[in-house]
Parts: sequence; structure tokens; C-alpha cells
Amino acid sequence: MNIYFSGIGGVGLGPLAEISHDAGYTVTGSDLETGLMTDSLRARGIHVHIGQDGSYLQETHKAQPVDWLVYTASLPPDHAELVLAKQLGIKVTKRDELLAHIIADKKLKLIAVAGTHGKTTTTGMFVWALQQLDVPVSYSIGTTIGFGPSGQYDAKSEYFVYECDEFDRNFLHFSPFLSLVTSLDHDHSDTYPTVANYQAAFAQFASQSERVISWNDQHPEVFDGLAQVSLLDPAKISQTNSLHGVHNRRNATLVQTALKRLGFTQNTDKILSTFPGTDRRFEKLADNLYSDYGHHPVEIAATLQLAREVSDRVVLVYQPHQNTRQHEIRNDYTTQFELADEIYWLPTYLSREDPALPILQPEELIQHITNKDHVHIAAFNDELWSAIGQARADGTLVLGMGAGAIDGWLRNKLAL
Repeated sequence: MNIYFSGIGGVGLGPLAEISHDAGYTVTGSDLETGLMTDSLRARGIHVHIGQDGSYLQETHKAQPVDWLVYTASLPPDHAELVLAKQLGIKVTKRDELLAHIIADKKLKLIAVAGTHGKTTTTGMFVWALQQLDVPVSYSIGTTIGFGPSGQYDAKSEYFVYECDEFDRNFLHFSPFLSLVTSLDHDHSDTYPTVANYQAAFAQFASQSERVISWNDQHPEVFDGLAQVSLLDPAKISQTNSLHGVHNRRNATLVQTALKRLGFTQNTDKILSTFPGTDRRFEKLADNLYSDYGHHPVEIAATLQLAREVSDRVVLVYQPHQNTRQHEIRNDYTTQFELADEIYWLPTYLSREDPALPILQPEELIQHITNKDHVHIAAFNDELWSAIGQARADGTLVLGMGAGAIDGWLRNKLAL
């Protein structure tokens, strides 16, 4: 089968392209720009074309007919490649249908990691633990990692570990063998307008799973009446795990519990304590400089708590994500920043925006922050980089946080 990925460099499609490649399919695709994922794909021999005007798809289809085009949810309906694929009679779907096809075709047991926060790290922990136990594993993680490709199919594996995202109702296309639900906070209001909509989707996801493991402090009423759900007490988080961050120790406890349910009785605390992390999840870029993907108030608070376990002084450089989201959470920015000694607040990264909404400025977003006297309105310029350099030189941990351009800016500055 010849598969074309439109948006192949994204965190959803990139790993799926790698999995399809490993599973023996012919894989190619396009994106608008290069990045960590496109570099990773090219290193594995997958051709990535930069540009999406339709000409490369036309050329590819002419050379060898494309059987299936998979596209990212961010593409508009009138996107050149989508329009052309339909004209050419190519099957067109989002990623979930192809992944479900591969899992069924290869007769794998799906282990799904869902939840508002912590999906990427928990998925990475699960994969890492199975690797250390010498258990063959197929998987998909929504970021690049240092201990393997982002997505992999192993013909010897029994399990497929998947970061099962609720955005666009992706996770409702699966019926997992075992599901882990890390947390529940209302998110993705473009897909779920209300808290009730969001929770109902997770209830449906749990009902489609054979077994579910979650926490009893994360809206347990969502799982009422579902006998297959086991809820853990957060007071019983493993105390022997040495990972930094309460949320990381919670994630590790979920993984450890799931491994025991699968019959792996080894002491996994030691294995999980050596977890090297995933890219952009409190990733160390250089001495006293870290990058994190967090962009929700709960994630900000959790990552700053982790940072405080590493250093007694922390400077946060924060880039909010999506103006639409800022309109929803602007009043939620309150005490989450108190563990940061100084905060540099950048303009919001714009993506998939509602043109009817005014762009909220930093001054509007910091109004309710309890330590706003420590907030500096910033921009991506030499002045900010100089402040970061001075803080690092003074022994302060600097944390760049956001899902947009901040990570790339930091890496580019370091490379100069």
C-alpha cells in the first residue's frame, strides 16, 4: 500500500508515518516547513517534501498511485492536497482510521494513554519500561524522543502503546485492551464546548476499553457504573521512585500499576526512575536551560513544581498558546506562577484562531496573576536572550514553556 501523509512533520502524523514505514508500507508526504520530526523521518529514509501546493502529490501519484492520503486535522477543507486527492479518487482520512487498520491488521493489543495532561510523558514511560524489560513493543508518541523513533512497529510485539489524544475525538475511534487516564481538565473547547461534553467523551472512551486505570481525585463521577475502571489513590504514589516532579511520580505509578496488570511482576520502580524523559517535556537544552511544551495552567503549576525540585531559583519564559484558548483560560491564570522568581511573558502563539475574537495582549492575560509584580512583558529579541543568559550565569534555572515557537527560538539561539 502506498500512503501519503499531508502534514507529515506534525506530532500526530510523523509517528504514524514511521509506524507505516516499519510495517512495510510505502510512505511519503509533505509539510510546510522542516523541523525535528521531518529530520527524524528523513534519517529513516522517508522522503519528505516541503511545500503543499499539490504538485508533489500529483507527481507521486503519477509515479506510483497513492492508495491512501492521511491528513492532519489542522488542514482546511479547501487545502490543495485534499482537493487534489479527492479528484484523483484517493482514499482520504485522518490518522485514526489508518492506525486502527494497522493495529487490527497486525493483531496487536492496544494500550491507550489518554488524559488532559501527561499523555506524552506517560506513553514514553510505558515504552521505556517495556524496552528495559526486553519486551518487544510497537508504539506512537506525540513528540521526538532520545531512546527511539517517535513511532515504531515491531513485528514481534504483542502490544501497541499509543498516546491517545482526545482532540477532534480521535480517541473515540479505538477500543483499547487497556487504557490509562492521567488527568481530566476541560480542554479543546473547539471540539468540546462544555465541561459536560468533555467528560462525556472520556466516559465513552472508558466504556470502549476493556480495562481502565485512573485516579480517584480526577472527577471519578465520569466513570460511574463502569466496572472495568480501577481508580488509584494519589496518597499511594510510589515513594521509592526518584523522578523529579509530583506529576511525573503519579505518571510512573500509573505505568507501574498497568505493568503489574499485564503480568510484569518485576520491580519497575528502578526502571522508571531511570526514565530519560521525552523531548520538550522539561527537556534540558543546556546548562540551566530547559524547554517544556506546557501551555495550560495546570501544566504550568506542575512543571514549576518539578523545576523547584531541581533548583531553588527559577525564571520562567512563557509563550501562551492560541488566542482562542486564552479567551477561555485568561481568568484561570492566578497562583500557578508563584514558584517562578521572575516571569517573561511573550505574545500568544497564534494557530487555528477564531477571526472574530480580538487578540488578547499580555497585559490583559496577567491581570489576575498573584505575583504579577514579577512579570516582564517580553518579545523574541536580543534583550530577552541577554536576560536568559544572565540568569543562567547566576545559576538560575531558566524554563522556556509553550507549545508554539519558543522551543525553536531557544534552540536556534543556542546554535548561534
